[in-house]
Amino acid sequence: MPRLSRFLIIQNMIPKIVNYLTELNQNIFSLSDLQWILSENRTDWTIPKITTANEFIGVLIDKGVLEEVIIKTPQRNITKYTFEEASPYAIAVSLRQGSYLSHYSAIFTHQLTENVPKTIYTNLEQSPKYGNDEEMEQKDIDLAFSRPMRLTNQIATFKLKEKEYKVYLLNGKNQKQIGVEKIESFNLPFPVAVTNVERTLIDIVVRPIYSGGVEEVLQAFREAKGTYSVNRLLSYLKKMDFKYPYHQLIGFYLEKADYEENVLNLLNKFEINYNFYLSYQISEKDFSERWRVFYPKGL
Repeated sequence: MPRLSRFLIIQNMIPKIVNYLTELNQNIFSLSDLQWILSENRTDWTIPKITTANEFIGVLIDKGVLEEVIIKTPQRNITKYTFEEASPYAIAVSLRQGSYLSHYSAIFTHQLTENVPKTIYTNLEQSPKYGNDEEMEQKDIDLAFSRPMRLTNQIATFKLKEKEYKVYLLNGKNQKQIGVEKIESFNLPFPVAVTNVERTLIDIVVRPIYSGGVEEVLQAFREAKGTYSVNRLLSYLKKMDFKYPYHQLIGFYLEKADYEENVLNLLNKFEINYNFYLSYQISEKDFSERWRVFYPKGL
């Protein structure tokens, strides 16, 4: 009887390989992950030493065990391999170690929107920065918010199950991952790091352009009502130590979303020293006297 080729050996071992991958409770792999798996199990699976990781992976792709996903980023292409049903959100987070779902993706994960965002948002916090305690003046705020918000050009794209995805690779201020948790959700088969509701509401107030716009932010505050702690949100906000007075915007959104007066009064611990803006480049404005916030007319 002729000796089996190494490719037929891999095919015959597929039930064992599938059982092994299933027990890992993981469905997204890098090349190095699969190289390690082959190295650890080569003897048990009787796969000849001459067999390369690429040959091993090639058979698994050909037999439908794995799917190759090529992610294009501005710097390079990244290859991932998915096993069984993989979430595009988990693929997005896997691109950068330490990143997590944020902004519109977090809104969607917490079911605070009826929309299904076409874009995925992940955040990787920058290294800590110190200093810059210079006093802010009203003219500085007015000038900054009269201009377009600076947008990231770090955008990745990939195709999964014939569907195209776009990922904004954000690099936010270092916040020691406050409010970041690993959760399971209706659209996440395995736990994925994502901002909790309190942190999400802060992030979307700060960057509404990554969150579907100010109308979506307001709707998220309405949908979240009764599901989170406003006290915890304000505790996070104080620790996050923003230069701009985002507490005024949070107060504005809470009022617009019909929160009770005793909740609005929690903002009294924060001073209101400036006029502020709900978003950048508002063409037609209304003004909230209570929160000293300019917002789009008709909101």
